[in-house]
Amino acid sequence: MTDSIAEMDRRSVLHPFTPLKDYASGTSMQPTIMRGGKGVRVTDADGREYIDGFAGLYCVNVGYGRTEVAEAISRQAHQLAYYHTYAGHTTDELAILADRLVRMAPGRMSKVFFGLSGSDANETQAKLVWYYNNLLGRPKKKKIISRERGYHGCSVISGSMTGLSFYHDHMDLPVSGILRTGVPHHYWGATVGETEEAFSQRRADELEALIVAEGPETVAAFIAEPVLGTGGIIPPPAGYWPKIQTVLRKYDVLLIADEVICGFGRTGAAFGSDLYGMQPDLITVAKGLTSAYVPMSACIVSEAIYGVMEDATDRVGSFSHGYTYSGHPLGAAAANAVLDIVEREDLAGASARNGAHLLAALTREFAQLPIVGEVRGVGMMAAIEFVADRGTKRRFDPALKVGARISQAARNRRLIARAMPHGDILGFSPPLVMTVAEIDEMVAIAASAVREVMDDLSRERT
Repeated sequence: MTDSIAEMDRRSVLHPFTPLKDYASGTSMQPTIMRGGKGVRVTDADGREYIDGFAGLYCVNVGYGRTEVAEAISRQAHQLAYYHTYAGHTTDELAILADRLVRMAPGRMSKVFFGLSGSDANETQAKLVWYYNNLLGRPKKKKIISRERGYHGCSVISGSMTGLSFYHDHMDLPVSGILRTGVPHHYWGATVGETEEAFSQRRADELEALIVAEGPETVAAFIAEPVLGTGGIIPPPAGYWPKIQTVLRKYDVLLIADEVICGFGRTGAAFGSDLYGMQPDLITVAKGLTSAYVPMSACIVSEAIYGVMEDATDRVGSFSHGYTYSGHPLGAAAANAVLDIVEREDLAGASARNGAHLLAALTREFAQLPIVGEVRGVGMMAAIEFVADRGTKRRFDPALKVGARISQAARNRRLIARAMPHGDILGFSPPLVMTVAEIDEMVAIAASAVREVMDDLSRERT
């Protein structure tokens, strides 16, 4: 049966971020068929059990196998599996969820628009920004600034806002109207002797210069993750968010907080915006909203923006945006069950406490190794960045694929940790329910994997 599934998959499934020829031929890449999961572990079709050190894709926050979530989905499916949300239609679970999100979100929020993924949610955010400025009679104020190495999805506009070039290559992206400013990574971006505060001020000054050069009357919004995720798991340097927000307020530029990864406890706070004192105008959530048990995303809209939209109704008519599956009842039921767990088990608090243990354990194990440039993290997000020479910060030759080799060595030891793009980086973003003992087990496996690759590199040099 396993061989048959593998063959059907190779023959029929177009997999994301997969070398197509290698996979289709089956010569150098085989399917990994996942069959089960419990807590922080997943099991493949051959019965091998892995620690999932990345919670799928940062998303299975409450862990695998939570029967209360499955039961909530089942109850809703038996009662009403689907109805649309057009023209004021709703369901009990959806109304409860929207009210809950408005009350728990940072800032003065008013309404929630639902979709299915972070990509479509950020696509919606762009449309909301454009709609808002059109309603205000500002047709030129449409440009959106994102950051190098920021990740906001891979649809047309969200993919353009993503600041990772391999999402653009051969795809005719980015489209016009998307601007880019510098990545807030002190380790690589700071000048010699530059403090984090000074570096943050320089990044804010660069943002202001970009807005002025483009014309403030043309710049509508700034989109950013509180902590960069796919770009390398990079917490912001000291003073970054207060300085950035000062610039945004000065030029009337909206702040879109992309909380797809950071939301619902990942950073050790309910939202990353709470942790860093951000005051967003729009908030994007997905992933942890349902712990990925059912696809769902949401755009949380501030009172100020919604007020403009409502006031324009008599003039422009209905809000003409939506998806067939906006506010899907199964997603709403799953989200309410997941948020019950997040609140009941204080997963944000657990993330703060256990995340501090994770960062300390990684620092203790790796910080002094000759191939480690930086150990960083916040909450249950952490990364190790590897360099050929820590004194000069000289990078490894990309052909050596050091990050990928370490990730594979960890996987061979039944730990899933991610080789991050744009560098030799090993990333961790485990379920928020991971215990201290499981953290220690994960770090020990990672240490063994790093030692193996270090030994291999040493032999290759000789």
